[in-house]
Amino acid sequence: MTIPISILDLSPIPQGATASEAFRNSLDLAQHAEQWGYHRYWLAEHHNMPGIASAATSIVIAHIAGGTKTIRVGSGGIMLPNHSPLVIAEQFGTLASLFPGRIDLGLGRAPGTDTLTARALRRDLATSSDRFPEDVLELQHYFEEVAPGQKIRAVPGAGLHVPTWLLGSSLFSAQLAAHLGLPFAFASHFAPIDMLDALRLYRHIFKPSKQLDHPYVMLGINVVAAATDGEAQRHFTSLQQSFTNLRRGMPGQIPPPIDDIDTFWSPAEKALASQTLTVSAVGSPETVTRGLQNFLDVTHPDELIITANIYDHKARLRSFELVSDLRANLSAVEAKATA
Repeated sequence: MTIPISILDLSPIPQGATASEAFRNSLDLAQHAEQWGYHRYWLAEHHNMPGIASAATSIVIAHIAGGTKTIRVGSGGIMLPNHSPLVIAEQFGTLASLFPGRIDLGLGRAPGTDTLTARALRRDLATSSDRFPEDVLELQHYFEEVAPGQKIRAVPGAGLHVPTWLLGSSLFSAQLAAHLGLPFAFASHFAPIDMLDALRLYRHIFKPSKQLDHPYVMLGINVVAAATDGEAQRHFTSLQQSFTNLRRGMPGQIPPPIDDIDTFWSPAEKALASQTLTVSAVGSPETVTRGLQNFLDVTHPDELIITANIYDHKARLRSFELVSDLRANLSAVEAKATA
């Protein structure tokens, strides 16, 4: 069985570029991705990040969906504690009305930023995070048909049943997704430690729902493909630098690749980045194929979502094109619910 492959895009802003250029690049990539047979194109909510342009995620989703025709477009994700559930229901009800049958709503409970910025977004951090399960239920309610006597409704949104996903990097998110009977997307591309435990828990305790009758897991993985291993590894240094700069408290625009990453970071920084970015496939098409197949053999996801923060837009396009070409060489084996 050929596994569906999707794209997670942060609308990266390369060093010296602007958000306008990032949005043009994202639309260009989405249009190519549609031609190349990718399944979904998701955008992620981040704030106060100089290298990420997708803060107003719903607006960027509209930009991408309006410039494409068939590919599913959605959020990977909307950080729900930053928002009122009614506002998100209205936004995604609007998107689903404009682009019927093509919109996904992925929800996360992290702030998508640092603590200071999260306070500016939420005002009340503790209450917002603690209410996440209740907020998800409230949001789902707004997508149902309006009940007699219902005082508050999402217009548009009511009755549209926008497909909802839970995103996460922990056992909490896996357990909640299973309890609510929702598809689950795990952020293994930057938080691999709990991945296998989260998969086992989600599949073991999953309860069918109106939306989904069996577990469905999508896993994130960093993929950088190029003609040779060396070229791909060089492009990958942009992500390695970005991650290290973030940990240094100096987030910035996506830096250009460098020839020797070991001249950039300390041994401790290298060890941390290597652990965090473990779920990555970087190299020639042959190397990437082996990496992806090994990952599939261990985790048995229902879908992959790949991301690639590559400095050069043409190289980024080429990387995703190469992955689309090798997709037919990958085989997925269905996981048992108790795996």
